[in-house]
Amino acid sequence: MFKIGDFSKLSQVTVKALRYYDELGLLKPVSVDRFTGYRYYSADQLPQLNRILALKDLGLSLEQIAQLFASRDKLTVEQMRGMLRLKQAEAQARVRDEQERLARVEARLRQIEEEGKMPTYEVVIKKVPPLRVASLRGTIPTFPEQGELWNELEAHLAQQRIQPTGPCLTLYHDAEYKERDIDAEVCEPVDASARGGSARVKIYDLPAIEMMACVVHHGSFNTLTQAYNALMQWIQQNGYRICGPDREIYIKTGVPARQDDPSYVAEIQVPVEKV
Repeated sequence: MFKIGDFSKLSQVTVKALRYYDELGLLKPVSVDRFTGYRYYSADQLPQLNRILALKDLGLSLEQIAQLFASRDKLTVEQMRGMLRLKQAEAQARVRDEQERLARVEARLRQIEEEGKMPTYEVVIKKVPPLRVASLRGTIPTFPEQGELWNELEAHLAQQRIQPTGPCLTLYHDAEYKERDIDAEVCEPVDASARGGSARVKIYDLPAIEMMACVVHHGSFNTLTQAYNALMQWIQQNGYRICGPDREIYIKTGVPARQDDPSYVAEIQVPVEKV
């Protein structure tokens, strides 16, 4: 058996908390010295303590946990595992949302710092020829979360033994900017003779575009907004308007695995026409 202090160290739970659990009847000591009042615990009590801590992390109060332990319908290990996995997924989603928020704040700060300085992007107008692609269109949670679409597309191409012939690209079809639930189409250029589409994967020709406003971005995905801003300003200043979905062509590193990858190189293309 362990004195309460030693049990506290091994379980990484404060003595104050252990005494409170005792008062609530959640975790009684194995024995209490009737002369000194010292509480003694056993290693066999760790599973019960772990359940208390897990239920606390799930948001239950100690009083609710006590009622749960006192009821007939006690939670099984599998039920506890499922609840914790759900909580884990929720926490991961919150962390991801905060990371994305931080990246947007950093990008806005950079934009403010760059205001009034000479633009670092060169925008060009060019004609883009037709391009045969294998494509998969779907709704993605956020712009960086294209992985599932790309995985499905790549798996189909591998199954059909179709080799991409150039840098991959994404088309964005929404008529307005959306932070979530984005209508995206991921594409791999393929040979003009390629066949073998499916209910989900289309193989077709992207049409030629007579006037495409284009800019190349060097740097992390998190700073891609700067290139879009430069392109938007150029389009307005030069008397053009957008007339089709924009394209992101991933020239180097493909679709980056990390949003802060500094080796990222992409070309943004926007179909335009004179006002």
